[in-house]
Amino acid sequence: MASGDTELDDFQRKVKTFFHQTLPEALDQQSPSASTLERAKNWRQLLFDHGLAGLDYPVDCGGLGLSPAFNAVYQEQSRGLVPREEAVFGISVGMALPTIRDHGSDELKQRFIKPGLRGDEIWCQMYSEPGAGSDLASLGTKAVLDGDEWIISGQKVWTSGAQHSDFAILLARTDTSLPKHRGITMFVLPMHQDGVDVRPLVQMTGVSEFNEIFLDEARIPRSWVVGEVNGGWATAVALLAHERRQTGVASMSGDESQLSKAGRSPIPVAQLIDVARTRDRITDATVRQELARLHAGERIVAWLGHRDVSPSIGKLWRTRQGRAAANVAGQLAFPASPAWRSDLGDPANQLDDYLAYHILNCRGMSLGGGTDEIQRNTLGERVLGLPREPGPDRSTPFNQLPTN
Repeated sequence: MASGDTELDDFQRKVKTFFHQTLPEALDQQSPSASTLERAKNWRQLLFDHGLAGLDYPVDCGGLGLSPAFNAVYQEQSRGLVPREEAVFGISVGMALPTIRDHGSDELKQRFIKPGLRGDEIWCQMYSEPGAGSDLASLGTKAVLDGDEWIISGQKVWTSGAQHSDFAILLARTDTSLPKHRGITMFVLPMHQDGVDVRPLVQMTGVSEFNEIFLDEARIPRSWVVGEVNGGWATAVALLAHERRQTGVASMSGDESQLSKAGRSPIPVAQLIDVARTRDRITDATVRQELARLHAGERIVAWLGHRDVSPSIGKLWRTRQGRAAANVAGQLAFPASPAWRSDLGDPANQLDDYLAYHILNCRGMSLGGGTDEIQRNTLGERVLGLPREPGPDRSTPFNQLPTN
């Protein structure tokens, strides 16, 4: 047997031991009153301390420097066993840190990667604005250099997790005389400062997952630029690729035993099978057909995470899976299920509340991380080679474009 195979076998046993012994014991010892944030940080620290965080990150900035084959083993062995609280770090671990790893300076790598992997710091992503959603390059938040600091003013919206984030990956305009795709810069913004006003947006689920953020002369150190000044569109696209890839992987990685409302993940098929059994619908031919279809979709999303395909494909499949799973949950319950109200302190009502939440929440899957329409445009233009959608001349300076 080759030495590489032996290393992978040893790693596989290590991952199995962690998820089947170490993690359950640690979760049993947690205080029942621990908040979602506390549980999330405990989980991430445990993962890091047992050598299972940052597998493909450089060793000199807190990673393990392993090949992609180890990541594939980890994904397969951890499927259905990762606590749903990992969603708290979806932007940190799945988007911000990989972008800093691939495009950041040595200073940024040394400062942010290790504490991010360990869960000591939480990140959010400041892209969308009231006037720049699908057309992200139209963003108007301004960054002006003032000595050793950048001064940031503007507004962001639909920012997930900003209320408990320590840092943000921020896109801002640094040169209005350049075309809109060329005058943008990516920054690392410290959240805990005057000039950063986070305001929650309440969704129909009753949860404030998103926020709008007002930036009034917030400050960033001059060197906290990811990539090149005015070259932020390239790093923005790179982060979006990580986001779409992370979305597909994370959607299939939650602990199937948890009735958690953390993150926007499809309801696991194993849970729907249990619901069908408890409601005496498991022998119904139509229900069985739908469950089989969902099982196949769940496996497809997992397999896409192991293939070198466009991240948009995984994102679209995850959306399809999430909405289909929520529809089956509704069919297994009854039409008024989203209107259920329950006492979360009563375990007998927890499943009802969980299903109602996901039936309502799944509709946002086709929006977050780029709408389904944007994903299809990306596939058409970048994979199939179709012409770009018509729009303003890409060579026109931003300050000469028509505005509302």
